[in-house]
Amino acid sequence: MQLRPDYPIKTPRLRLRPLRPEDTPALLAYRGNAEVCRFLPFEPMDEAVLAQRLAGDFARTALTGEAQALTLGVESAESGSLIGDVVLFFHSAEHRAGEIGYVFHPEATGRGYASEACSALLDLAFGELGLHRVIARINGGNHASAKLAERLGMRHEASHLSSLRFKGAWADLEIYAILAEEWRLRRS
Repeated sequence: MQLRPDYPIKTPRLRLRPLRPEDTPALLAYRGNAEVCRFLPFEPMDEAVLAQRLAGDFARTALTGEAQALTLGVESAESGSLIGDVVLFFHSAEHRAGEIGYVFHPEATGRGYASEACSALLDLAFGELGLHRVIARINGGNHASAKLAERLGMRHEASHLSSLRFKGAWADLEIYAILAEEWRLRRS
């Protein structure tokens, strides 16, 4: 099981592509924003952290094995500006399991861009990569993210109450999931 997309991945309004060093100012605008990072598993990023990530895990352009992640920038096809990024984690070849994540600039929210980008990511996960099941792990306070998972057709499967230490406090973890056959039915 491997995923080697042809870039850019085009949707009606977006282009998904590997991140690059020149994206640093755009990435800082949202990944460096404390409010954006409030429910995400990382602190606001600065230029040094982004440089390290862009030279490391953000540089990946394919999934060739388990325990890898593919992070793609989400670019507006109209303006060419980076408005967010999405990530596909490849957890297990045996179980054909993965996970999605997403983060967008606040000015890009409420326009359906996250749904459009995540739909393209799920097409890759269930198509070229051949996954059977994809989950989203969401902080219990992140209601907007839960609504996005539901718009994608993911079902709420579990609530793990006060199950993880998150930025110095206990937090709930919500698990959403969708199977390949469910995704194909939604797309047909």
